[in-house]
Amino acid sequence: MALELIGVSKEVGARTHIAPTSLVLEKGTMNVLLGPTLSGKTSLMRLMAGLDVPTAGRIIWDGKDVTGMRVQDRKVAMVYQQFINYPSISVYDNIASPLRLQRKSKAEIDSAVRATAEMMKLTPLLQRKPLELSGGQQQRCALARALVKGAGLVLLDEPLANLDYKLREELRTEIPKIFEASGAIFVYATTEPEEALLLGGNTATLWEGRVTQFGPTPLVYRQPKDATTARVFSDPPMNFLPVTKAGARLLFGEGQNAPAGGTFAGIPDGRYLAGFRANHIEIARPGTPAGGALEFRCTLAVTEITGSETFVHLDHGGDRWVGLLPGVQDYVAGDELTIRLDPAFVYVFGEDGALVASAPYAAAA
Repeated sequence: MALELIGVSKEVGARTHIAPTSLVLEKGTMNVLLGPTLSGKTSLMRLMAGLDVPTAGRIIWDGKDVTGMRVQDRKVAMVYQQFINYPSISVYDNIASPLRLQRKSKAEIDSAVRATAEMMKLTPLLQRKPLELSGGQQQRCALARALVKGAGLVLLDEPLANLDYKLREELRTEIPKIFEASGAIFVYATTEPEEALLLGGNTATLWEGRVTQFGPTPLVYRQPKDATTARVFSDPPMNFLPVTKAGARLLFGEGQNAPAGGTFAGIPDGRYLAGFRANHIEIARPGTPAGGALEFRCTLAVTEITGSETFVHLDHGGDRWVGLLPGVQDYVAGDELTIRLDPAFVYVFGEDGALVASAPYAAAA
């Protein structure tokens, strides 16, 4: 059993919501749609569910063309970021509601509800009303109602976005276990790279209605096929720096240059875009040797302290970078800082954005 999208696109008037997309989602897999707001995640899910009809292309479910089939006639369940439960009936009856619509017997309903409630840790709460539950429990109730249907395709549209941090962390670890127990195809939309990495499985990165890459989550993260994918799958977004390779030297803006080692050693002369993630930036301490690292003079624009980490927003000529440093840092806006970057963490992209060379650390992982 698989869900296959073949050249599926969606246009509304002159606007393209989904560019032609081909994907195959296999039975028993977790599939993450990762992208910023308005990148097309919900639009793609609605096409998968049958809530919208594609402008072009076909949708194949378990070998059958379901492109024009109504959502009511498909074995699909969808959970949204809002807690959509029936407030006037108990948790038990909320979970049972789709089974009653399917005209299951009372015994079948009771067995399925109790098994699903146990999986979702809702057994002690079955007689309560949804409004008597915490936010995390309400979302568990919505998930249970989706899972109990026995749907082969479960679509989760940013289901944890409205929960506080503690509840999100708890459910993030539970959802993969729930998915493994159900055997369904799960599709999970998120704007957060960290969430995609925690969920695992496969990830499709989206940008302006286009799937830029799809594959095993760690592979897409470590070896993005282009600069757009690298930007989407980094939080904060990946930093970039125009660079020219000329013989054995790398030429940067403002007259800086460095030996062409590491990632750059084996590529032809020409103009490129160097990419590096925020956590790979280091601040040089006075008097410490560079040790082969690339060095850049930057001006600190803003700091953001989270408690355990500090984000530093840096100006380097016309480039704006973000670095992620451990602990609480006492730098202030306007400080002149020397930034160090290990060439092992540098990706090289062509001027068209296509990946030329992965960072050595990623290739070795």
